[in-house]
Amino acid sequence: MIDEDALRTRFERMAPTLDERARRLLLGAEAIAAGPRTIAAVARATGASHSTVRRGRDELIALESGPIKLSKGGIRKPGAGRPTLVSTQAGLAEALDALIEPTTRGDPECPLRWTTKSLRKLSAELKAQGFKISPQSVGQLLHEQKYSLQALSKTTEGASSPDRNAQFEHIHAEVQRAQAAGQPVISVDTKKKELIGDFKNGGREWQHKGQPEPVRVHDFIDPELGKAIPYGVYDITRNEGWVNVGIDHDTAEFAVASIRRWYEHMGKAAYPDATELLITADCGGSNNARARAWKLELQMFALETGLKIQVRHLPPGTSKWNKIEHRLFSHITMNWRGRPLVSTEAVVSLIASTTTRSGLRVSAELDDGKYATGIQVPKELMDQVNIVRGAFRGEWNYDILPTLERRADCDE
Repeated sequence: MIDEDALRTRFERMAPTLDERARRLLLGAEAIAAGPRTIAAVARATGASHSTVRRGRDELIALESGPIKLSKGGIRKPGAGRPTLVSTQAGLAEALDALIEPTTRGDPECPLRWTTKSLRKLSAELKAQGFKISPQSVGQLLHEQKYSLQALSKTTEGASSPDRNAQFEHIHAEVQRAQAAGQPVISVDTKKKELIGDFKNGGREWQHKGQPEPVRVHDFIDPELGKAIPYGVYDITRNEGWVNVGIDHDTAEFAVASIRRWYEHMGKAAYPDATELLITADCGGSNNARARAWKLELQMFALETGLKIQVRHLPPGTSKWNKIEHRLFSHITMNWRGRPLVSTEAVVSLIASTTTRSGLRVSAELDDGKYATGIQVPKELMDQVNIVRGAFRGEWNYDILPTLERRADCDE
């Protein structure tokens, strides 16, 4: 892979000091060093023609067999050669610039404002304006004007809480405290819902050439097969994951049921002397920081296990920093890339077979339970939840005690 920006910088610095043949040989050397099938990349980065780069490469290869005889007139005088399109067609560079960025050039009615700006379309529009230029020449001119193909960059974020960094530091300190005390620490979240059936799945895997596995053209849910809802529980200390694959709805009841299954199958054996459970979770979804049902279900879980449940929510808009996202879910996605999820059994098997070189172990189980939506928790019932809110951002940091006797300092 050639670094076109670095090559362009090197060539621009060297070219003024070289004659035509030396520049051609320099281009050929770059093509040889970059490897096969890089002539186009070298030409694109330097603005030279493909034939010039190829000729320079061939001359260098011929030199390895012995000296070659140069034809007379092989080196042009300064300023010789075909004039550039910009010099012969006044206003060409400005017209192209206006097509690329119409709104910033004061032309909101530009015909290419709402369409893909391919080289072919740019060339056609310039020709309609009276210029003579091919799509290939448009590409060279764009590179000369410091344009390159760019994707959208996710850097602009919405308004964030002033306590965002402080909450991250608080969570980090709480995790370290619990780990030092030998208490379990888990990160939880719901993975993206997946359609069950012969649907296209992102990524590629090895198949016999010309024999890709056929899948459906349209991604409409199959009423009989439905969808899979993977809710994950990641043990931060032990680098172990548990995924509860639901088939009904992603509700608070389903979220806590998934945590309960993790505790019964993995947590209880790994932490037989545990007295508390620290949960790090997003602020939204089925484990919403404001959801009454989430807290009520956690209270029932605390009573069943005798554990003090400590919940620490990540600030809003920061779910990508949740440990489970890049330590568990990303590896599951890579493991089933390019494979249609034809059944819930296939989903469970693919999740359970996920491993990493760092020693990640994953267990998964199908949850065919029914989880109703739209359930309202009245205030009278919520008042029975024995919740203690933290002094710092109590809506994000709270403990649920394994007893129904509310302490005097408990909040409603």
